[in-house]
Amino acid sequence: MDGKSFLIDTLRCIGCRGCMVACKQWNMLPAEKTKNRGSYQNPPDLSAKTFTLVRFNEFEEGGKPVWTFFKEQCRHCVEPPCADAANDPEAIYVDKATGAVVYTKKTKKLNFEEIQVACPYNIPRQDPKTGQIFKCTMCIDRLKVGMLPACVKACATGALNFGDRDEILKLAKSRLEYVKKEFPKATLVDMEEVRVIYLLAYPEDKYQVGLNEKGITRKTALKKMLPALGAVVLSSIASFFEKRESA
Repeated sequence: MDGKSFLIDTLRCIGCRGCMVACKQWNMLPAEKTKNRGSYQNPPDLSAKTFTLVRFNEFEEGGKPVWTFFKEQCRHCVEPPCADAANDPEAIYVDKATGAVVYTKKTKKLNFEEIQVACPYNIPRQDPKTGQIFKCTMCIDRLKVGMLPACVKACATGALNFGDRDEILKLAKSRLEYVKKEFPKATLVDMEEVRVIYLLAYPEDKYQVGLNEKGITRKTALKKMLPALGAVVLSSIASFFEKRESA
């Protein structure tokens, strides 16, 4: 499979949030008013003005405190269910060269709830004023001129890696093999399904990943998406036979 991919090595992330700042700067996104909620994580969630977020979790293991950081963003699914739910290539499409899942201004005419529910990771956010739907763009404008995504360029620890998908997959597998010596439960999350691959040292529930605000897991989201996709498929089949009969 061609195109591009990320490898996010959570063991190398120190929670500096430089990626968040770089994303804001490049995309000219305004700051959002927030407050101290008693957690390192801030702001509390993604929004139409915040495309990436470093999630924070703290737990105890072996009598010692452990901090985990997780860079939340669009996973740029290999077969994006949001694009299937939209069924409008002018609103949501996959860039052939990079594999980036791109949202355009025409997303404002889509049913936001359907798009958000279709996403297994609860990523899309809607601007309440314009109705347009936003998420990470993979910095496709930078990629087209040979530049790295802004977040990757800004990462000081090597936690963020980006390149041709086959090379990133090789790097991910090699890094996992090395990390397992110290963290035997380490995993690569959804490696075959998405272009943003995470290397986790601990189980997913230690990173607050895979759940949206309503506690919907990826599997539940996919189940909710199936009826909508079924309707799209049936509509396409009906259209095919109508055109065939009229020919």
